[in-house]
Amino acid sequence: MLGFVLRRAGLVIPTFIGITLLAFSLIHLIPGDAVEAMSGERGMDPARYARLQHEFGLDRPLYVQYFDYLGQVLQGDLGRSLITHEPVFKEFTALFPATVELSLCAILLALLAGLPAGILAALKRNTFLDYSVMGVSLTGYSMPIFWWALLLILLFSVSLGWTPVAGRIDIVYDMPRVTGFMLIDALLSGETGAFKSAVSHLILPAIALGTIPLAVIARMTRSAM
Repeated sequence: MLGFVLRRAGLVIPTFIGITLLAFSLIHLIPGDAVEAMSGERGMDPARYARLQHEFGLDRPLYVQYFDYLGQVLQGDLGRSLITHEPVFKEFTALFPATVELSLCAILLALLAGLPAGILAALKRNTFLDYSVMGVSLTGYSMPIFWWALLLILLFSVSLGWTPVAGRIDIVYDMPRVTGFMLIDALLSGETGAFKSAVSHLILPAIALGTIPLAVIARMTRSAM
């Protein structure tokens, strides 16, 4: 057991180096110049351009830039946004609860639908119901999420008008950010209709994100019984 844990822990360092090296390489492979992007349409004079290049360390060799970047990441400094000029970590912590909320709702939906479907398929093994559940499960597992999400939007948001197209809550609700979780903040606000609005905005993304784990849970449940 100890050997397994040590082997897994030993993978942390090369994995971390690989991820940071990939992220650093992709940033430099993207066409364009970050300093020029900051200048807008009017551009900037060469002297100011050179000063900003030096200020951001972009005039240094790439390997020096990478080690500087690595050191900043290890200290929790992810840099500043070129658009808002706010620390990236601050913006990350402000938006991360939305990701957690969506992930939890997707997993909950997958469990609530996947477990009964797998149990039902196992009880009716080798019947039409079993083949139907497993066929739908395989389809859900194979379906690209981005394509499935677009289909859901086109059907339920555009054609039927049952759910909103985007956002986390209707713009008519101005609630204080307490936890960052929209469902909880909507309940705490006490505003009539706020929680319903938050749920209606969350349901389609949760279905799209939960489709694959739902299919996996259904198949695993059937196989285990």
